[in-house]
Amino acid sequence: MTARPPEQSFTDDPTLEADVFARNCASRPVLQDVASRWGVLALAALREGPYRFSALRRRVDGISERMLSQTLQTLERDGMVNREAQQSIPPVVEYTLTDLGAQVADQLVGLIDILESNIGDIRAAQTAYRRE
Repeated sequence: MTARPPEQSFTDDPTLEADVFARNCASRPVLQDVASRWGVLALAALREGPYRFSALRRRVDGISERMLSQTLQTLERDGMVNREAQQSIPPVVEYTLTDLGAQVADQLVGLIDILESNIGDIRAAQTAYRRE
């Protein structure tokens, strides 16, 4: 998830209707953030409940500390994740989903469930494709 340069486009005009298929629609980069490999996994994990950074990193196996940090910052910027730093020693930071993030995570978990429950068919299709 890289920083996007500011663009002069209809994304600056809040009166225009969102259309993810339009090149400069404000929803398109948010879709990219949410639908990224790590965005999907972070949102799905946070749907389970609040996580501290290190626990979330363990839950999302394979993500680097740097990438998890960038992903959470991006999702926080997009209004999907809340970051709450508690005043304690050592400092404790907890991540939770916003209402919008919970709605998005529900949809992603539905997609994940479909993929996981059909992995046999998916593997068979992949094997058949490789044979062609």
